[in-house]
Amino acid sequence: MTDIDLLNYLEDYLTEERKNKFIEVLNRRTRHFTLAIEDVYQLHNTSAAIRSCDVFGVQEAHVIEQRFGKRLDEKIAMGAQKWVDVIRHKNTTDCIDYLKGKGYKIIATTPHNDSCYLYDFDITEKAAFFFGTEKEGISDEVINSADGFLKIPMAGFSESLNVSVSVAIVLQYVTSKLRNSEIDWGLTEGEILEKRLDWAKKSIKSVSKIIERYKKDNL
Repeated sequence: MTDIDLLNYLEDYLTEERKNKFIEVLNRRTRHFTLAIEDVYQLHNTSAAIRSCDVFGVQEAHVIEQRFGKRLDEKIAMGAQKWVDVIRHKNTTDCIDYLKGKGYKIIATTPHNDSCYLYDFDITEKAAFFFGTEKEGISDEVINSADGFLKIPMAGFSESLNVSVSVAIVLQYVTSKLRNSEIDWGLTEGEILEKRLDWAKKSIKSVSKIIERYKKDNL
């Protein structure tokens, strides 16, 4: 549960413009959709995908780091990792189990025979979109665990897109469609308060000392 008094205390250190921006952004955030990046090798691809989450209002992203270790370049992400909740998983199994436990359908992005085109995708249920490595695509484990398959329609000779480009296209389409629907897609009041506190902490220099002082004053 969010400490409202601490939130109010910390927000006094922020400008009104900053506080209003937080609320504006959070009112457009969603956890109805999420993203899972599986063992992407190129640092810039994972980082660019996190930026796309921020740009299109997806609050949570999952990164599977089983084969190549940490795959997030803060310079390329340009601070997006501060505003998007990046959850790291040691392996694909853990990630799938976690997401299914949260009620997400596992959607594998692949030119699979049973794939539906992006513009036909049913947005009514919570979905986690899985994207795989640059050369090999998503793993057999994701394919075998998937509740559905999704592909981007293409009209040229090329049969695939860069993974970060694919992420941007998919997220832009599904979030736009979501916001034009009657689905209750926004964060709850509690989630918004939680993120306001989190973002306030990330925006204030020497915040640990300020929180220490707050606790001493409120003993």
